[in-house]
Amino acid sequence: MKKITRRWLVNGLGVIFVILLGVMIAFSFGVRSFYYSSVQQIIISRSSVISTLLQTYAQDSSVNFSQELQNIVETFEYRETMELMAIDSSGKVMMTSSGFLPEEDLPMPDFEGAMSSPDGIDVYQGRIGGENIMAVSVAAGSASENLAATRYVVSLEQVDNQILLLTAIIGSVCLAIILFVIFSSSYFINSIVNPVSEIAETARRIAQGDFKARLEKKNDDEIGELSDVINYMAEELANSEKLKNDFISSVSHELRTPLTAIRGWGETMLMDENIDHATLETGMGVIMRETERLSDMVEELLDFSRMQSGRMKLVKSKMDVLAELSEAVIMYTERAKREGMLLIYDEPDLFVPVFGDRGKLRQVFINVIDNALKYSDPGDTTTVSARVEGNNIIIEVEDTGCGISAADLPKIKTKFYKANLTRRGSGIGLAVADEIIQMHGGRLDVSSVEGEGTTVTITLPIMERGDDSTQIAEATAEKAAPPSDAAVHLNKLDLSDIEDN
Repeated sequence: MKKITRRWLVNGLGVIFVILLGVMIAFSFGVRSFYYSSVQQIIISRSSVISTLLQTYAQDSSVNFSQELQNIVETFEYRETMELMAIDSSGKVMMTSSGFLPEEDLPMPDFEGAMSSPDGIDVYQGRIGGENIMAVSVAAGSASENLAATRYVVSLEQVDNQILLLTAIIGSVCLAIILFVIFSSSYFINSIVNPVSEIAETARRIAQGDFKARLEKKNDDEIGELSDVINYMAEELANSEKLKNDFISSVSHELRTPLTAIRGWGETMLMDENIDHATLETGMGVIMRETERLSDMVEELLDFSRMQSGRMKLVKSKMDVLAELSEAVIMYTERAKREGMLLIYDEPDLFVPVFGDRGKLRQVFINVIDNALKYSDPGDTTTVSARVEGNNIIIEVEDTGCGISAADLPKIKTKFYKANLTRRGSGIGLAVADEIIQMHGGRLDVSSVEGEGTTVTITLPIMERGDDSTQIAEATAEKAAPPSDAAVHLNKLDLSDIEDN
């Protein structure tokens, strides 16, 4: 936050300060130039009157020029603010309007300039005797043999004081502007810096695992919108953390159950040397079924990992989708009978060609049917049906189980999400199935009424005539593509997070 304030001071206030300083300097020089020019014009205008009068006296032989010159100098109208000097051809001051003759070595660069200037006028502005003055010398020309020039000297102290006063006023105005900018901008900066500091602190807490941290929305602006986004992110992270923990707990339970059965039967068969054939057959059957169950779970996790990393590949070919559906139904027929459920499937007498991955689609059908049985109770019925509509094959798996609540239904295809924690399952099967169906250009929809049952509808495009060559070429190219160098791996799970169930 200090960087924002520093950047504002340099880029914002610094620029304003430089502009105002430039304005004040320009104003000071402008006022000084204006006042000095005005004084110079006043002196020149008054000197022209004296010069005209002296020319008149010089041309009138009946007039005593020296006497009139002395009278003009001594009675000079502006002697209170300006000193008039009469200078002879040797550069010596003959008389002054103040009555005091200056020192003989008094520098008079304007006199020398006027005597050599074509127009006979020269102006000097500087310090003489510690005082800032302006002097204007006007050559007398042929007015008199003794008079060489008249010199007008004005003190600039009052003018400088006036300039200083105006400069002080404009400086005060600039300072007031800077103070106002600092005050108004500091409020604006604080309205940004402080909320951003709070956002940074809250984001830091969220990054450290405090998903309960929330921001208070104070203004309906971009900062307020960012606060809403941070709060939404924290809520989603909290939900994801909960789903992850539930997933870890569920997977640990799902893994422990078959492992316990396998270990139990393994120890029984190992320790009992006189085990009978029927018991051995039963034990081996349990071990084989639970091993198959573990294999399916691991394959599901691997598919999910591939899906998350974008490395799931399909090996597509022309296939009979109903044949794969029939095999999936057969796999679960005995289980349904064993658990007291009814599994109904009236296989259509159709050949429905689909351009897809045979194994992945069978996995989808197995997952959906498994879910239907998993969320059903003894006495419930699961019905599998298939029909052709236009260019699509519609497969429906409908059960009369516990159903899904309206609140849980929109999230049912979200990874790790389980609407019913009392039923076994990892919570990723439906997410993987949905991804596979989408990769085949189809759609997986779920409709359900809590307490009445659930219907999963799978829509897949049928392979049309003439598509064989194109689609098979695509499948061949996909098979020929070099495999990814990255090894297929599961998302790393912290075993300390696995809860005992």
